[in-house]
Amino acid sequence: MDALKQGWFSEINDLWPGISVSLEVTKVLHHEKSPYQDILVIDTKAHGKTLVLDGIIQCTEHDEFSYQEMISFLPLCSHPDPKNVLIVGGGDGGVAREVVKHPGVHRVVQVEIDAAVLSVARTYLPFMAAGLDDPKLTVNVGDGFEFMKQHRGEFDIIITDSSDPVGPAECLFQESYFALMKAALKSDGIICSQAGTAWANLDHVTKTLNHCRTVYPVTAYGIAAVPTYPTGQIGFVLGSLDPETNFREPKKIFTDEELDNMKIRYYNDRIHRGAFILPRFVEKALAAPPVVPKGSTAIL
Repeated sequence: MDALKQGWFSEINDLWPGISVSLEVTKVLHHEKSPYQDILVIDTKAHGKTLVLDGIIQCTEHDEFSYQEMISFLPLCSHPDPKNVLIVGGGDGGVAREVVKHPGVHRVVQVEIDAAVLSVARTYLPFMAAGLDDPKLTVNVGDGFEFMKQHRGEFDIIITDSSDPVGPAECLFQESYFALMKAALKSDGIICSQAGTAWANLDHVTKTLNHCRTVYPVTAYGIAAVPTYPTGQIGFVLGSLDPETNFREPKKIFTDEELDNMKIRYYNDRIHRGAFILPRFVEKALAAPPVVPKGSTAIL
């Protein structure tokens, strides 16, 4: 709340030093401190209702759909038959709203550690929380780590919709988490996790992708435009246990009519392919390190 000054909310965080996103506030709708984080909901002049966790903007009514659609449909359309999906986090309901739209999805389980976020979303963010009431979805309040330990080899897709790597979400960016997801996947399963922006956190993106590479034979980093996120862009790390997976070419392509019927506003097969076309400096930084046989020395 200290960031609320003279009618504006300013997102100031050491994760992106020297950068601040500011929104003009018309009304503070809700503020509380849950056992896990500070939760703020504001109504803004240009971007509608906005959810802020620990001082970081999670979503705005104006542009949330681009993030929700991409973190959902990039993995869903890269899998040949994504029947069973696990969502870790995503208490605002946006990812659930998108995942259940996919006609091949039969069952979705969501594990959110903070019940307060679910309650706040239902009250103040109904345009997103509608996903929490879909008959395909079962919501569990609890620790995603503990849930996956009890559900091995069960899911085709695991989507981690986390906040940034501070507070309760910090552990979701470590190698141990990628290994835990692998154990909960079927043999050809795919994971997709929020992975930050290369424009402000290239080292963090590189580390997260390398953690994923230690576990999955096929990996990729894709991007989406979200104007109210730092630098206006967010990225996703994807991993597949199927060595034949090609994230850059969707297996499922929807027609324009199908996309309209599903109320998809950002994603299509062209956006899917384009998500993996990266600027040269990012492409070079994320290039897989050379594999050096034991007893040899890499020549750089």
